[in-house]
Amino acid sequence: MNQAPKFMAEMIGTFSLIFFGAGAILQQNATQAVGITGIAVAHGLAILVCIYAFGHISGAHFNPCVTFGMAVTRRLSWGDAVTYWIAQLAGASFAAWLLSLAYPSGAADVHLGAPALGASMSPMLGMVFEAVLAFMLVIVIFGSAVDPRAPKGFAGLAIGLTLTANILVGGSLTGASFNPARAFGPALMAGYWQDHWIYWVGPMMGGAVAALLYDRFFLSRA
Repeated sequence: MNQAPKFMAEMIGTFSLIFFGAGAILQQNATQAVGITGIAVAHGLAILVCIYAFGHISGAHFNPCVTFGMAVTRRLSWGDAVTYWIAQLAGASFAAWLLSLAYPSGAADVHLGAPALGASMSPMLGMVFEAVLAFMLVIVIFGSAVDPRAPKGFAGLAIGLTLTANILVGGSLTGASFNPARAFGPALMAGYWQDHWIYWVGPMMGGAVAALLYDRFFLSRA
């Protein structure tokens, strides 16, 4: 029973990220009125508001690589991590399913917002780029939300702005997912699995490195 609120918080938060983020991509495809800046802001705002809504309940991960970073630094048990991952994937899938109903041609046009590599990106380079984006996200999460020395009340803003900046720089290169759940939900509903592995391997690696670096270097020397 103690896990039920956390499960629901992670599911709703991840649902919101995909609903607003991938929804902005579909809206751009339909109207050409949103642009990369609007897409980035939609993702950032979704994370920002959900962190303030659910951070005190589940920690507001909404991303399997964030959960992985918390688990490898022993801030979350592996059993709880699995529960979080199930909630995140379920929320992402439900959001993508709902978007598929609202945008019937979205699966064919833009794969319901599933990330894809740009023409200049090889799979290996894409994996590295996704790892770097996840690294930046997780290092900011640890610095603003985990570190007890961080100013109080600003974590949601810092993390939301990091998400926005990551998408602005990486949207045309890899789709700037840096979140396996963000990639999985739309891919599942659109049946689009091209290079899908990089959106798991890259973020998980980058998130783990960032978490271990902050935990073992910045926090241990505090």
